[in-house]
Amino acid sequence: MCAAGRCRESTSALAPHTLETTDSRPYRNDRRDPRPLFGSPLQDTFSWQRLELKPSTSVQNGSRTADDRRRRCSAIDDLSYPPNPKIAEVLGLVCCGLSANDALENIHSINAFGQWSVRYLTPEALYTEYADTQNDNGSAAPWPRGAIMDTLIQTLTPSSRGSAAFDIFSVFRDSYPLPGGLESPWSEYDYVIVGAGSSGSVLASRLTEDRGVDVLALEVGLPENLLTDVPVISSYFQRTGYTWPYRMELQPDVCRGMEFRRCFWPRGRAVGGTSVINYMLYTRGRPEDWDRIAADGNYGWSYGDVLPYYIKLEKTNLRYDSGDQYKGYKGKVSIENPPFRTRLVEAFLQAGRLLGNPTVDYNSPNEIGLGYAQLTTRQGHRLSAAKAYLHPHKNRKNLHILPESRATKIMIDPVTREATGVEFVRYGNKYVVKARREVIISAGPIESPKLLMLSGIGPEDHLTSMGIPVIQNLNVGRTLYDHISFDGVIFTLNTSNISIMEQREANLRNILRWLQFGDGVLASPGGVEGLGYIKTPVPYEPDVLVDIELISIAGSLASDGGGAIRKGMMIRDDIFNAAFGPLVNKETWSVFPLLLYPKSKGYLELKDRNPFSHPKIVGNYLSHPRDVATIIAAVRHIIEMGLSPPFQQYGAKLHEPDFPECRNLIFNSDEYWECAIRQITSTEHHQVGTCKMGPSTDPDAVVDPELRVYGMKNLRVVDSSIIPRQTVAHTNGPALMIAEKAADIIKRSWM
Repeated sequence: MCAAGRCRESTSALAPHTLETTDSRPYRNDRRDPRPLFGSPLQDTFSWQRLELKPSTSVQNGSRTADDRRRRCSAIDDLSYPPNPKIAEVLGLVCCGLSANDALENIHSINAFGQWSVRYLTPEALYTEYADTQNDNGSAAPWPRGAIMDTLIQTLTPSSRGSAAFDIFSVFRDSYPLPGGLESPWSEYDYVIVGAGSSGSVLASRLTEDRGVDVLALEVGLPENLLTDVPVISSYFQRTGYTWPYRMELQPDVCRGMEFRRCFWPRGRAVGGTSVINYMLYTRGRPEDWDRIAADGNYGWSYGDVLPYYIKLEKTNLRYDSGDQYKGYKGKVSIENPPFRTRLVEAFLQAGRLLGNPTVDYNSPNEIGLGYAQLTTRQGHRLSAAKAYLHPHKNRKNLHILPESRATKIMIDPVTREATGVEFVRYGNKYVVKARREVIISAGPIESPKLLMLSGIGPEDHLTSMGIPVIQNLNVGRTLYDHISFDGVIFTLNTSNISIMEQREANLRNILRWLQFGDGVLASPGGVEGLGYIKTPVPYEPDVLVDIELISIAGSLASDGGGAIRKGMMIRDDIFNAAFGPLVNKETWSVFPLLLYPKSKGYLELKDRNPFSHPKIVGNYLSHPRDVATIIAAVRHIIEMGLSPPFQQYGAKLHEPDFPECRNLIFNSDEYWECAIRQITSTEHHQVGTCKMGPSTDPDAVVDPELRVYGMKNLRVVDSSIIPRQTVAHTNGPALMIAEKAADIIKRSWM
């Protein structure tokens, strides 16, 4: 145990290694510099800063064509987001999706493209730059945010009106100053956690319950704010600085209706991680999921083993509570039903009963059917992992949280293979912090495997091809599963005021109702009201009891008028306008079928050695015929629900999406639906397996059942990337459970 005296003796501040630039001022080293999430320093609005890099190409700035710039945007897609030719300037690249700091760091670390210039953009400037339409007066229209978001901004931030430089994301943003008046972190800690997301927040909180140990949590993102608390506008945050804007590699037969025909994978980039931007749906996974994981050789991970940790984290406050022994009531994470609901959820549940799917508590281990959605909210406000686990303890002297800090490498002794610390970059300065006990990676299913590989832990042939010295040959990133859905099964309704339409609900009364009471339409998680599981007729293994999750929506993709939902999914304008444009300002109901056990398996690997580059992600969606057959069978089930009496009383009529590539197919045929599914193939953001947990006999295992990286000392991975199989779960709940369990494992190992 770290004695208090020894901890105090090791509290010297970190010494930075400044990254060099040719900017006349310090390289992002002034903490007082305001930092909007979407863009850059406010005082730099529309100014140009030059970064000189070692030229390694003969291409001259003046000879770059629009096609060349577009190619470069695509090649370095994490520098410019989105890589739109409208914002590819003559002198280089406009970095608008990342923060200015990350854009500068990216450009600084890439030396293959000669000189580049960065144009800083504030939020409002970005909306104008990325506009696809024009106002009636011919001026550029802002990127569609949606009526509710506009009303919120105007109500909560009146000073933003008419100000192109106002940072809308600064509204009541949380903060995590170092405790005790410290100006900089210590040089070493007992535990260094990379990532203060869903798992990292839990882990940091639980480990620092022992006042004799100290913990540093490094997080690349910023804390959340009042706007991220509003459940109904969850879709808006899919394309802001609160996300990592990952994109899958081009897979020609899926995501054909998305921008650049590539699937968009936003992941949380905030203190609190994806729990800050997700739809807050809380699911545990079926008992048979965890029992299969344990049967594979993962001791301590059966349903009976993990259930106590679900109970430990839960503070159940369901309106429709079964009150069984399998729920927790004293935990840190509030579990609620949506306080606002329409009549459509009752129709959904009634239709389910008519088709043989009872109304149940879908998180109960003994029931299968449909039920009211269960959310990680508290009195109608989003309850992120940070809000539940970190915010109440931010003044603990042994808990240090460092936002805007990007880990670039795990420091490893090549002889002993012991993890000794973490290299990270903050405000343009590079630091190394030491770990006396362990380094714990909780950066999520994309960044965790990437950081391992950058540190020399991964597939030997791949790391060698990248020029990275191999420390441990493990199949990092070679297992990748994801849940996908099809969001185009929509019914129009002939009953007024039956669904959620954003234009109708965007008013001061609803905002004040949510602020004061935590209810009303703003408390609805993007319109999600019901959820549950069915088994289609498609043959599966005998122990598979369900194969599709149904998510009932009190609206559709067009309920916000074609704004943030479409943009958050990156559906192309021509596709959206043809397929869903006729639904704008109409009453609708839809169900998203989610494929629970895909046979298709993807992988993840590095693009290069640059720690600021996004990895290469290959999803291999719908590459197995069973996956296609299962989703089509689910579509048939949803149509049957819509044609049943509970929905026919509202005049439900199946909408015919006009996908240009599917016009030669007969509507409602299996061939048509497969074509449609391949147009808007949507991730549900449930990636798992990239740091797969498994026994030593599993050739693809990266960590053992105690989450220790094989062949390494004092190095663990604790997040959803360790889940070795697909489960019937939205992964935020399991990520919280994994961290609760890992905290006990770690504490026991150092007793």
